[in-house]
Amino acid sequence: MSEKLNSRCGYCAIVGRPNVGKSTLLNRLIGQKLAITSHKPQTTRHSILGVKTTDEGQIIYVDTPGIHKRGDQPMNRYLNRTARSALADVDMILFVVEALRWNDEDQAVLDTVSRLDIPVLLLVNKIDTVKNKEELLPYLEATTHRFNFKTVIPLSARKGDNIEPLEKQVMAALPEGIPYFPEDQLTDRSERFFAAELVREQLTQRYAKEIPYALTVEIEKFEEEGNLYRIHALIWVEREGQKNIIIGAKGEALKAVGTQARKEMEKFFDKKVFLQLWVKVKKSWSSDEGALSRLGYSD
Repeated sequence: MSEKLNSRCGYCAIVGRPNVGKSTLLNRLIGQKLAITSHKPQTTRHSILGVKTTDEGQIIYVDTPGIHKRGDQPMNRYLNRTARSALADVDMILFVVEALRWNDEDQAVLDTVSRLDIPVLLLVNKIDTVKNKEELLPYLEATTHRFNFKTVIPLSARKGDNIEPLEKQVMAALPEGIPYFPEDQLTDRSERFFAAELVREQLTQRYAKEIPYALTVEIEKFEEEGNLYRIHALIWVEREGQKNIIIGAKGEALKAVGTQARKEMEKFFDKKVFLQLWVKVKKSWSSDEGALSRLGYSD
C-alpha cells in the first residue's frame, strides 16, 4: 500500500466481559481465524493483534481476555491485567456486549473504559439470536444512555451482520498516519503461539466444566523441514484424573484431539504438519505465579 498522506492508522482495542464474542469479532474483521473460540468463558488468555490493511489505511485490532469479577486467583488477575494493559495506548475502543444482557461484569468493563479519554463504540453482538427484534429497541435505548458512546452498532460477529458499517466507523475515527505494519502482516504473534492455541482450542471445545481452565499447552519443538512443520506439544494439567480424561481409553481421546488440531494447523499454516502430543501434570499451575510466568502468562 502506498504511504498516502491522507491514510489513517491506529490501534483499536476490543473489550468486554467473557463470552460476548470478542474473538469471533476479531476473526470476522480480519477475514481469517487468528483467535481461538469456544462457548466457554476465558478461552482468550492473551492479547492478540489483528492487522487489517486497506486502501484507506491500517487498523490494528487488539483482542483481549474478558474482564471479569470471578475470584482472585493468579490466573484471573493475569487475565484482567492483560485486558486492562491493552487499553494503555490505543486510539479507540470497541466495547462488546451481548444483546438483551447487561450484568455486573459489563458494568465493570464500562467503568474501566469510561476513565479513558478516547472514543468508545458500543457493539451489541449476537443480534442473530434475538427472535423478536422489537425487544432490541428498549435494550438499545437503555444501553445507549449508560455512557456517551461515539456510536452504537447492533451486529452479529458470527454471521457478519453490520460488520462493514463498523469498519467504516473505525477507520474514520483513527488518526491520520502511515501504516505501522507491512501490508501482508496479519498479526504480531509467532507460529509457535498459534500452534499452542490451536491445540488448546480443541481441548477447550471437547471438555466440559473445570478441565479447560486447568490446562495449558506448551510447544517444546517447532521445526520446519521443507513444506512440513514438525511440532511437539506438551499439555499441562493440574491433576492426574484430568490427564487420564484427556488421554482417554487406549489414548483414543488424545489421538482425536491431535488429529483435529493437526488439520486446523495445516489450514492455518498452509503446510503439512506432523504433530505429537504429550500430557503431564503440574499441580495447581494456574494458582502459582512462578508457574504461570514460566508457561508464558507474564506481563
